[in-house]
Amino acid sequence: MPGIICPSCGLENQVGSNFCSSCGTDLRHDDMTSETPAISVVNDLDAIDRSAFGPHEGLFVVTQGPKSGARYALDGDTVTLGRHPESDIFLDDITVSRRHAEVRRDGARYRVRDVGSLNGTYINRDRIDEQELHEGDELQVGKFKLLFVFGTGEI
Repeated sequence: MPGIICPSCGLENQVGSNFCSSCGTDLRHDDMTSETPAISVVNDLDAIDRSAFGPHEGLFVVTQGPKSGARYALDGDTVTLGRHPESDIFLDDITVSRRHAEVRRDGARYRVRDVGSLNGTYINRDRIDEQELHEGDELQVGKFKLLFVFGTGEI
């Protein structure tokens, strides 16, 4: 009998497995999260539907990790990312600190800041303490990679 193929790493797991034995991806199909699926090719900035976002509203699209394809609007002045269930962007994986990072909006600009995580916060593969986000930047928090999209793309 064929096993369950992990959508993240491709490993064949035993039937009835809830999580991938290699990468830890959730293999259950009853995901209770409310993320909106994004697009099939999330690395193509031109293919992302921005019609629901204002000209100065930021957005993250998860390009790697168990929530690949999920979209998160950066609609507050401060948006928290972490493994704590009360985080604005809840990333449930052991590679993510409970309070990992935060994104602050100042007008039409967004800055990401590491808030004392153990594994660090990275923008475009460079470890940062704090840095401004630009269209197309890749934010890495644990094993999650999030593509930063800036509203309608008009600055």
